[in-house]
Order: sequence, then structure tokens, then C-alpha cells
Amino acid sequence: MTVARSLLLFLIAALAEIGGAWLVWQGVREQRGLLWVGAGVIALGLYGFVATLQPDPHFGRILAAYGGVFVAGSLVWGVVVDGFRPDRWDVVGAAVCLVGVLVIMYGPRG
Repeated sequence: MTVARSLLLFLIAALAEIGGAWLVWQGVREQRGLLWVGAGVIALGLYGFVATLQPDPHFGRILAAYGGVFVAGSLVWGVVVDGFRPDRWDVVGAAVCLVGVLVIMYGPRG
């Protein structure tokens, strides 16, 4: 159950961070206004909070592993929200990052 909870928290964190960054991007780059930017800032703050809920007590490990989730999640966000089409190297890179997440977070430790 701990691994499933941890993976769910990574997913929620990814939605908050990637979504928050996208909202800021939309507010500034696409000139949608300060409400979009403000919503993005709130979502980014939520991401920071969600990361603290991970069961592992090590900040560096959590953030390092989350980096892989962020890479893969960003590509998925681009496909779903912006119509981005990743090439095979994007997919291979994301897969490598996700394997890194599994090794960092769930590898056996003695």
C-alpha cells in the first residue's frame, strides 16, 4: 500500500506542478492575465505541500525521484493539453526517467 500511495502522491504532485507552470505560462506568454498566473502560483504551492506527504523522509530522494515523474508527466501534459507529439527519443527518455524513479524510490535498501 505504501508504494501505491507514494505513486499516487507523485501523480498529484505532477498535476499540481505541471498544471501550475502551464497556468503561469498561459497568463504571461499567452496574455490571459493575472488570474491565470495567480491560479498557477497556488497550484505550484500545492505541489510543494503534496511532496511533503511522501512516506520517505529524505527531501533529496523525493525531489530526485520526482524529477523523473516531472519529465514523463510534462510530455503527457503536452500531448493531452497542447497537442504535442513526442518522437521516439522523447518516449525513450521518459521511460529511462521513470525507471530511475523506481530505482531511487523503491530499490531495496539494507
